[in-house]
Amino acid sequence: MKRIIPFILLLTFTVPAIVYAQQTREELERQKRELQQELAEAQAALNETKKSSKQSLMQLNALRKKIQTREGMIRNINGEINFINGDINTALRDVKTLERDLDTLRAQYAQQVVYAYKNRGTYGMLNFVFSAQSFNDAVRRYEYMKRYREYRKRQADNIVQTTGQLKLKVKNLEEQRGKRAVVLKTEQEQREVLERDRKEKNELVTQLRGKEKELNADIAKSKKEQQRIQANIRTIINREMEEARKRAAAEEAARKAAEAERRKRAAAEEAARKAAAAAANNNATENNNAANPPAKPATPTPPPAKPAAAEKPVTMFNDGSEFANLSGRFEDNRGKLPWPVTSGTVVAEWGEQQVDELKIRMKSMGIQIVTQKGAAVRAAFDGEVLAVYNAGGGSGWSVIISHGRYFTNYVHLSSYSVKKGDKVKTGQSLGTVQFNAEENKNLLEFQIYKDSGENSLNPRSWLAPR
Repeated sequence: MKRIIPFILLLTFTVPAIVYAQQTREELERQKRELQQELAEAQAALNETKKSSKQSLMQLNALRKKIQTREGMIRNINGEINFINGDINTALRDVKTLERDLDTLRAQYAQQVVYAYKNRGTYGMLNFVFSAQSFNDAVRRYEYMKRYREYRKRQADNIVQTTGQLKLKVKNLEEQRGKRAVVLKTEQEQREVLERDRKEKNELVTQLRGKEKELNADIAKSKKEQQRIQANIRTIINREMEEARKRAAAEEAARKAAEAERRKRAAAEEAARKAAAAAANNNATENNNAANPPAKPATPTPPPAKPAAAEKPVTMFNDGSEFANLSGRFEDNRGKLPWPVTSGTVVAEWGEQQVDELKIRMKSMGIQIVTQKGAAVRAAFDGEVLAVYNAGGGSGWSVIISHGRYFTNYVHLSSYSVKKGDKVKTGQSLGTVQFNAEENKNLLEFQIYKDSGENSLNPRSWLAPR
């Protein structure tokens, strides 16, 4: 019994840890599946850019994305190895504990066998019982011998059971070691591929350095395209803001006029009521006291004027306008919005980006996603189409959607399926991604703005994790 109690206590404290580890393993498996999908998409994007005979920053970005994803995969594998090592260590401890228990049981059983051999025979047992001093003592000795035999049987059963448990633990240990060998081999293969990717990236960087003029021309072209797009966005969003202000001012003016008209009607009705009351009072006085001249009626004290309703301020974007009323719906979905395409790889992030290998700085107002040819572009949230425009310069079509104080912009569409004023739903198709034959890529740029075309937000913080 003393040996069983510590075992029960051990289970009590280790089961929660096992459950926690299981949950962490599930999270690790989920991350592994996501990384595998991202790696496949990154490889597909890189393959598309490689079809072009022209080396570009887009190809470099796709290669860097692939390297980053593979590094994440290796970290994930290392996490899995750590779990397996933990399982192996636990199994080793269990095997050693069982071996010690088995040695103890065997030693105790051997002592019992020796004792039984020395005291073998029915005569010895009967002599032990009948040599008792009293009948009760004889009964106790008989029960003792009976329990002693049962104890020996239990010891033999424990040895058999512990031997079986030890075999299972040893088998599990060997399985874990085999699993670790497989995972270690996978990690080594991933590291070899990673080295090849890094070598390929270094070769591409060397080639790009030899095309500095062409590269600078591409960057200048991209900047001009960004400027044209930004100019269109500022114009469209600022125009929408001004129209919203005018609508709010017109609504406020109409409200004030309606309020003034209501007060005027109320004043006229009050004057008519007072006149009727005064005439009725005069008639009653003449009928009741014809002999006496009627007393001059006191001038009725006008009721206190009702306090004027507090004037509602003109609604603007920053103080409770119709746009502000809708902003909560969009903000509530931070980190939950669906991606504008169902699959793809982000090859350029939002904001200032430094290409250390080439000492180049670039700025993007959104994220750039390489996806499959003819991919459908989807609305990230419910809203109204503000504009469908073409900025020129081969940038394709763009669609701007209003979501209250927030705006989403979808750039580089080859075709569109909505028009200005359309109400769109989350996930609704807006058009298809444009194909750039020169660089052999299908690129979508997704942007988010707040209040104006100057305040761009990082789409990564708004889109759901992939």
